[in-house]
Amino acid sequence: MSLSGNQLHRRIRSFVLREGRLTKGQQQALDQLFPHFGVSLSQGPLNLDCLFGRPGGCYAPKILEIGFGNGASLVEMATKHPENDYFGIEVHRPGVGNLLLQIEAQALANIRVSHDDAIEVLQQQIPDQALDAVYLFFPDPWHKRKHHKRRILQTDFVRLIRDKLKVGGIFHMATDWQHYAQHMMKVMSVAEGFENCAGVAQYTPRPEYRSLTKFEQRGHRLGHSVWDLVFRSN
Repeated sequence: MSLSGNQLHRRIRSFVLREGRLTKGQQQALDQLFPHFGVSLSQGPLNLDCLFGRPGGCYAPKILEIGFGNGASLVEMATKHPENDYFGIEVHRPGVGNLLLQIEAQALANIRVSHDDAIEVLQQQIPDQALDAVYLFFPDPWHKRKHHKRRILQTDFVRLIRDKLKVGGIFHMATDWQHYAQHMMKVMSVAEGFENCAGVAQYTPRPEYRSLTKFEQRGHRLGHSVWDLVFRSN
């Protein structure tokens, strides 16, 4: 699925760059480590097996996380599951810099990172049926009604995810905003090519691979809820 240049220009983005100050370490990581672990749109379409370059051409499941924040959850998954390859996308450079520092500190070889727009990366760089899973954890809920059109989880986005997933691939979403969870369920329940792994209109208990963030742990202590939705492509 692709959009024309004019359509891309008119597309409402799901994020606004309000970038905080980069630390010296984060800036150094972007300068020195991004060339080794980073991916830019200018590279064009990707061969994901070559991108990760596992010894002997060994196959590894390919998992995309959209909006990884400071990278802590992504690093934890990559550390616990070295058999998987993880491709993370985050537009905010401090988060990218922080992830790169963690990759270096833990000598992780199974993470690659992009700080471009996820929609453009999916459209221009990820081959169809190349991904085993896509994770969308705690996207901006854009809670004001007038901003709902900015939510990334929309019908066209779901179609794009379906194109990029293998048959049987997993699309896992999580949010701590009940209204957004309901919106996600509404969109996904009628999405062509997906089935709810938990049953019709059912949320999924948090899978073990999705680690609890500090923010989420605090929310639990305050009685806040989190909703996970896991759908399989068919």
